[in-house]
Amino acid sequence: MPQTPVATPTHRLVPSPAGRTHLVEQGSGPLVLLLHGFPESWYSWRHQLPALAASGHRAVAVDVRGYGRSSKPGDVAAYRMLELVEDNLAVVDALGERSAVIVGHDWGATIAATSALLRPDVFRAVGLLSVPYTPPGGPRPSEVFAQMSGEEEFYVSYFQQPGRAEAEIEPDVRGWLAGFYAALSAETMPRPGAPTPHFVARGGRMRDRFPAGRLPSWLGEHELDVYAGEFERTGMTGALNRYRSMDRDWADLADHHGAPIRRPSFFAGGALDPSTVWLADAIEAYPTTLPGLTSSHVLDGCGHWIQQERPEEVNRLLIDWLASLDL
Repeated sequence: MPQTPVATPTHRLVPSPAGRTHLVEQGSGPLVLLLHGFPESWYSWRHQLPALAASGHRAVAVDVRGYGRSSKPGDVAAYRMLELVEDNLAVVDALGERSAVIVGHDWGATIAATSALLRPDVFRAVGLLSVPYTPPGGPRPSEVFAQMSGEEEFYVSYFQQPGRAEAEIEPDVRGWLAGFYAALSAETMPRPGAPTPHFVARGGRMRDRFPAGRLPSWLGEHELDVYAGEFERTGMTGALNRYRSMDRDWADLADHHGAPIRRPSFFAGGALDPSTVWLADAIEAYPTTLPGLTSSHVLDGCGHWIQQERPEEVNRLLIDWLASLDL
């Protein structure tokens, strides 16, 4: 697709069921909605916005409910997946569009997948970064995480009690984020066999497992300041409440247990990302669970923050995939 002139990014607040959604928009053309994961913001897509705009798309990166300048309801139940799908529908409507391609990273990938599953009439194609699609269903999530915990506690279980993780993170948001990002980056993650922050010692903290030392090359002091500044202003509760709603999602989506996504789809993950490694069976199941998959990639030597660790490669893959769609 030929390159087109790119306007500067525009920040907007649009109405949503929770109150408002903050978004950053660049370019014109078919709408591509970009959803970040934990613990990030719209800023995670800073490399993709101008590239997608230059390729002839209307690229829109949102602050997911609970993050940044978007609304942060107090009720944990307000962060269930059904509510987040409604937010995405509201953004499409507020932008004057009837449909969109939806792309997500980390939790954003799961939100994007659920949006395409529940509303294929609006979300006509779906891109997933780092976290593979697994259809709703199976055992209740809290039971699975409890089984994964023994002498050490699985991090999702550690996040469940309101205030617990906040008490660890919020006294030093910047330092915690630096360690968390480094722990899942290819350049700085713990060596094979070393303890990782996915499991927390009983009575310990996640940050006790973070690697000490330098930041990964994709994360400069300015980038870290941007991320930290948002969470220092808002706190971490809105972001953590997504983890605290997983059992609600399991019940809410009971009618869709085992359901495939049939819309055209895209996947890219990092070969060193635990999400890709642990869910390798989910990737192998794509012929059944993502029958519309047209582009799938596992990037050698890449960690979890794929669109920031490998921005040029991810941009090329996304743009090629978008060009293959009938938009």
